[in-house]
Amino acid sequence: MFETLKELDLVKQSRQGKVRDIYDLGEQLLLVTSDRLSAFDVVFPDPIPDKGRILNGIATSIFKATQHIIPNHFITDKVEEYPEEFHPFKEYLLGRSMLVRKTRVIPFECIVRGYISGSAWKEYAKTNTIGGMMITEEMQESQKFSKPLFTPSTKEEEGHDVNISYRDMLAHTDEWIAQFLKEKSIALYNFGHDMMLEHNIILADTKFEFGSLNGEIVLIDEALTPDSSRFWDVEDYEIGKSPRSYDKQFIRDYLIHSGWQSDTPAPSLPPDVIAQTREKYQQIYKIITKETV
Repeated sequence: MFETLKELDLVKQSRQGKVRDIYDLGEQLLLVTSDRLSAFDVVFPDPIPDKGRILNGIATSIFKATQHIIPNHFITDKVEEYPEEFHPFKEYLLGRSMLVRKTRVIPFECIVRGYISGSAWKEYAKTNTIGGMMITEEMQESQKFSKPLFTPSTKEEEGHDVNISYRDMLAHTDEWIAQFLKEKSIALYNFGHDMMLEHNIILADTKFEFGSLNGEIVLIDEALTPDSSRFWDVEDYEIGKSPRSYDKQFIRDYLIHSGWQSDTPAPSLPPDVIAQTREKYQQIYKIITKETV
């Protein structure tokens, strides 16, 4: 479908990312979220059924729910409100796409961590730092921080994003922009953490992206999805171990234990792993949107 849509006259440019297909319409973008699965910067051959609709639905819901914290680029996800040229493709676009305002992307991944896990735990265990910040208290894996940490990374077009310190971020952008991104990212994390905890799910960490539009910084891309966040089951949470997850970490763990090396071709995933991934994503979708896929 990407090849078909990109040939439409109103599409000025198009790009197929790991998960999203992006169509530049001038002052607007059409974002279409596929069922493709990406892990360790590799796209896998097996799609996760309904993944695109789940991610798109969560992002749409969060954009609407967090406008009191920060404006965003969302316009509509109703295909009938898209330019007419897209209407013949309604069946494909329905539920997995959104029309957004085009912004100038701010080149940082704004990561907020409420609990120590993943790459933060690995860094801390090795150097007693997280995002270049010295951590004076003694911590165990999965332990909650006294307050959420802002640990940005670069946003790379190709290859791996690079974790940087807040001081590094200040060296590459205006101080007021860095401070604004930090404050809004933490506010969005706190909103998500409180919302999910009501449903016995812990938002351990997450990341946000921002863009500038007419002198204003807005939230873009996606927010609080299982692709961009780490969700844990409260009942399974225990300091010192990695809790059961409802996010892409489930796939990462499977791949690590399978012995697959990320510099080799992506393997096919077993049907039960695909089904379990879909189920985990669906559970987060239902909590946030109050709907089922």
